[in-house]
Amino acid sequence: MPVLKNIAAIAKGMSITFMEMFQPTIVENYPDGPGPLKGAKFQARFRGTHVLQRDENGLEKCVACFLCAANCPSNCIYIEAAENTAEQRVSGAERYAKIYNIDYNRCIFCGYCVEACPTDAITHGHGFEVATFNVSGLIYRKEQMLAPMPAHMGANAVFNQDEIGAGAPAVAVQGS
Repeated sequence: MPVLKNIAAIAKGMSITFMEMFQPTIVENYPDGPGPLKGAKFQARFRGTHVLQRDENGLEKCVACFLCAANCPSNCIYIEAAENTAEQRVSGAERYAKIYNIDYNRCIFCGYCVEACPTDAITHGHGFEVATFNVSGLIYRKEQMLAPMPAHMGANAVFNQDEIGAGAPAVAVQGS
């Protein structure tokens, strides 16, 4: 009797497989789909490549406090700090990150750096295409991660409506 039950179970599993063979294939249109993401779909909480944010004046939010690098379990963040001067103001604080590198060979996208940042300077963006044939291309520098404009102006659509509703200017004010 147990042998017959086993044969029946195998036949049932094979019948499901046989029926699925003749169903049409449903695929994502990832490489050639419409829209800016080319058919890729992801959740709003997706942890993609990091973005260094700007404040409402267009200056960098990073004050080179090294908390993100200290909290990183994979030790993939490298920062060198420099002092702001009156002639060259990069951030709103005394210091700024002269060099800010993230090695995506080692990054595990845990989000500890985002949670540790007191100024919300580093966030996870929605970038997901980091594959490369050259491992040196996986070391992202500050220039690659820096947002082109403040988040409330559309650099990160998740923050856009809330910050404008809270009184943030709709256009960037030129920083000195």
